[in-house]
Amino acid sequence: MKDCVFCKIAAGQIPTQKVYENKNFIAFLDANPRGEGHTLIVPKKHFSSLIDLDKETSEDYISTIKEVAKILMDKHKADSFNLVMNNGKAAGQVMEHTHFHLLPRKEGDNKRGIVLA
Repeated sequence: MKDCVFCKIAAGQIPTQKVYENKNFIAFLDANPRGEGHTLIVPKKHFSSLIDLDKETSEDYISTIKEVAKILMDKHKADSFNLVMNNGKAAGQVMEHTHFHLLPRKEGDNKRGIVLA
């Protein structure tokens, strides 16, 4: 989509703090982080929601998430992580391009609970 910010980031038209990239995905730091290392994992091809993903992208997503989780957990010396996806406006999805939020976690750093909406 021509006006999609995530598509522009994936195409290199908007600079970002890249964490990871492969053929089908890009992971970058969230512009409004909810915690240290808050990263978005985004398919380079535009899909509005999880339901819209094609088979190849769906199959590659989990292995990409695992790679990004390992990178972030090592970098931030974390022992856990949150993985969150909002699908649709009523669920709190702000950007109409499917994406996962990955937040590295340390024991005791989430006393108020994670809120991404």
